[in-house]
Formats: sequence, C-alpha cells, structure tokens
Amino acid sequence: MSSLSIVVITLNEAERIAGLLDDLVQQTHQDFELIVVDSDSEDETCAIAHSYAPLLPSLHVERMQQRGVCLGRNTGASLAQHQRLLFLDADVRLPPDFIQQALRQLTTRQLEVAGVYLSPKGLPKRYIVGYKLFNMGIGLTQYVFPTAVGACLFSTKSIHNAINGFDISVTLCEDCDYVNRASSHTNFRILPLGFTFDPRRLKQDGILKTGSKYLYANLHRLLIGEIRNQKIRYDFGHYKSK
Repeated sequence: MSSLSIVVITLNEAERIAGLLDDLVQQTHQDFELIVVDSDSEDETCAIAHSYAPLLPSLHVERMQQRGVCLGRNTGASLAQHQRLLFLDADVRLPPDFIQQALRQLTTRQLEVAGVYLSPKGLPKRYIVGYKLFNMGIGLTQYVFPTAVGACLFSTKSIHNAINGFDISVTLCEDCDYVNRASSHTNFRILPLGFTFDPRRLKQDGILKTGSKYLYANLHRLLIGEIRNQKIRYDFGHYKSK
C-alpha cells in the first residue's frame, strides 16, 4: 500500500494550514492524494488550500455545512481513493521523510492502524516533561487499552469501514475510541516516529489543566466508558487568534 489518502480536517486554520501543506509538498514520498475537509470556516482556509493545487495536483477540498472532528474525518475517508489512510490536523508539521519512513514501517510490521509519538522539537522546555509522560503513556497502553493522537493517525479503508469510522457521539478522545475499537480487528502499534503541532491548546488552557483533563478522560474511558454528550467539554476550533 504505497499509495496513500491523506485526510486533513480544518476549521478556521488560515494562520496554520500553509505550514502543513508546505511539508506535504516537500515529502520524499509523493504517491498520495490530499483531501482537505473543511468545517465551514469563516476565514481564508479553503482559499489557501485551493492555492496549493498546482503543487499538490491530487488535492481535493471538501467544504461541509456541519462542523465536527469525527464527521470531517469520516467524510474524508468516504472520499478517499486509496486503501491506506492518514488522518492529520491542520496544525501538524512533518519532516520531509515522514511519509516514506512511516509507510516502510507499516509495511514491514504489517500494520493497518498505527499512531505516532508527539515530538517536542522547537518547543519551550516546560513542555518537554509533559510530552515525555504523554508518549510514555501511549507507548505503554498500545498493548492493552490503546490510545493515540488523532492529529496524526494511520488507518485503512477496510478497518475504517469495519468499525463504522469515528463515532460522532464521542465528544472527547474520539481518536482513542477509534484505535481501541480497531484493535479488535487488527494489531495497533505506535510507530517510533514523531510529529509536531501547534501547542496552542496548552498555551490557552494551561499545561496542568490540559494534562489533568486528559488523565481524567482516560480514567473515565477505562472505568466507566467513552465520553459522550460533552460530559467533559472539549470544543473543536475554540482557539483564540494569535
């Protein structure tokens, strides 16, 4: 599965999406289509995405009338032409050989669904300890109660369809729910690769508040069940402008 369908979900990402698109233009592996699924942005997100069509000829921009993380990813997967899927958030940054390295490992290890570690590269030192603890957590849980970061997540159309995609009723940790359900169909592992993303939620909400929210959320998932109906509030695209 060297061909790849990349699904990027967006909501008012005009300040950041060009960074990811530049990274995709520079990838050493170019056998991919790019599907940008926009949740009815009010800024220039879609116009910026369209401007990359000459550099990314397999680019498709799909604008939804409704907003939602799960809805956006499911919409992108339904439009995908290839078996291998890569879900990305718009503020993700990737090294030039990321896709090449990831596909090699997915093929070698015969994996259909896989997550990736967070990289603190270029971030203030105060974030490094938190990132290391988070990576330790997703590394350990991959064998028993899988968790992952939906901002950079590999899957396949066959697995995605088998589990009916992302559960739109799950309002927090929908990515963890996805890989947990997928693990009943196939092996799930974390690839020893890293990606970076804008730590704006950490800056806005604070490291301790964000970390405690995720800790509580995963304990809730383990002991009670998935989080639905905004029982723990976590809004898509609630960030403040720079």
